[in-house]
Amino acid sequence: MSEAEQIDVSEGSGNVFADLGLPDADELYAKATLSIIIGRMIRDRGLTQAGAAKLLRTTQPKVSDLMRGRLGGFSMERLFRYLNALGVRRPFPRGRRWRHRAPGAPRPHPGQRIPLCFRAGEYGG
Repeated sequence: MSEAEQIDVSEGSGNVFADLGLPDADELYAKATLSIIIGRMIRDRGLTQAGAAKLLRTTQPKVSDLMRGRLGGFSMERLFRYLNALGVRRPFPRGRRWRHRAPGAPRPHPGQRIPLCFRAGEYGG
């Protein structure tokens, strides 16, 4: 391989927005993550965009934007309201018991990684 064909490769930080040097990278990453979770919940429930819009108390074009990753018009507060409308009550850790388990749900084995924003039994928990 000639010198002209070599490509410099470096390990990413885990936040592509920060790696690209974008301002507010942490907020962009959080919005992207929340939108993916919301989108998966909508799809897994078999909701149409119109049905999701009714549940989320918004419009179908807003749901379309959310599902396509067009997040410029969405605040973090709005995304959290959408999670609440979908039944997520405590999306982030609090103290040692960082995740609510539904009654009868199995306990995770030590070392098992469980997504924060999912209710027990959903999405591979």
